[in-house]
Amino acid sequence: MTSVPIYSADGSSAGKVELPKVFAEDVRDELIKRAVLSEESEEFQPKGTFYRAGLQTTARYVGRKEAYHSLKNRGGAMLPRELYPKGRIGRVRVVPWAVKGRRAHPPKVAKVLVERINKREKAKALRSAIAATSRKEIVSKKHIFSDVVIPIILDEKCEAMKKTKDVFALFEKIKISKDIERAADRRKARTGHRYGGTKTPRSILLVSATQVPLLKAARNMPGVTVKTVDNLQVRDLAPGGVPGRLTVWTKAAIEALK
Repeated sequence: MTSVPIYSADGSSAGKVELPKVFAEDVRDELIKRAVLSEESEEFQPKGTFYRAGLQTTARYVGRKEAYHSLKNRGGAMLPRELYPKGRIGRVRVVPWAVKGRRAHPPKVAKVLVERINKREKAKALRSAIAATSRKEIVSKKHIFSDVVIPIILDEKCEAMKKTKDVFALFEKIKISKDIERAADRRKARTGHRYGGTKTPRSILLVSATQVPLLKAARNMPGVTVKTVDNLQVRDLAPGGVPGRLTVWTKAAIEALK
């Protein structure tokens, strides 16, 4: 396998490490897309309605002329109407186009919302998405960075960083900070949304083996996502189902992939 440099806390080279076999996998775009859709659909919440909604009324349709409350020869539409005392009729109810009527096709709780995917296919998609992070021709389509060898790997001392400004300074030395600036500049207001007033593009994905101070220091930068290897999902590596996210790994995370 290919050997890539390891960056220290001051941005200098701290040796090299051999990449695991997972980075040599083929990039399967269609498999990654399916896996992302499957992961996102798992968060959908089933919706349903009360089965008697729109039907809790005295309204009923009376068609026979001789029947009490008959609707014939009254000059109005022969539709289900509220029944009043002494044979009087009221407003139209029940039908979908009436005020307070039932819905024609309400959402069903039994509807299948989750898009299933085979376990082996999902594992293959995850390996494929990881491999895409090491292909410079794919990553350069979505992100801004200078002449740097990818994947970017940090040594153990970087995991102890506790300040966001220190992490950003490290990214500046590695020459990938422009991607964070791109995400900050392209923030958009979500007009009409009550919560989550801004929409921020994805920038860097930071992956470590365990929960370390580095993750907490970097998580608040625009567009940055922090994950551990155990919690890594396909949609983290390929937002929107498009592979090739600019990913920064720690040395321990690379060892965990082996």
